[in-house]
Amino acid sequence: MKTDITIPRPISDAAEQLAQKLGISLSEFYTAALASYLTTHQKKVTEMLNRVYETEASTLEPTLVQLQVASLDGETC
Repeated sequence: MKTDITIPRPISDAAEQLAQKLGISLSEFYTAALASYLTTHQKKVTEMLNRVYETEASTLEPTLVQLQVASLDGETC
C-alpha cells in the first residue's frame, strides 16, 4: 500500500542515512520503525489493562452472559 506522509527534513535525512547504513530501503526502514512504535504502545495498553484487572473482577454479570448467548441465536464459531 502506498501512503503519502510529510516528515520534517532533519528526521527524513537521518532516516535515509540510517537506512543506507543498515542496507535496507527507506520503505523497509519506515515500516520497521512504525511496527516498533506500535508494539511499544500496544504493550503499554496491555500493561495498563493488567493493572486494572489485578484489582477488578473480569467476569460478566450472569444477566449479561444470558443476553449475549441469546443474541447468538444458534450461531456457531
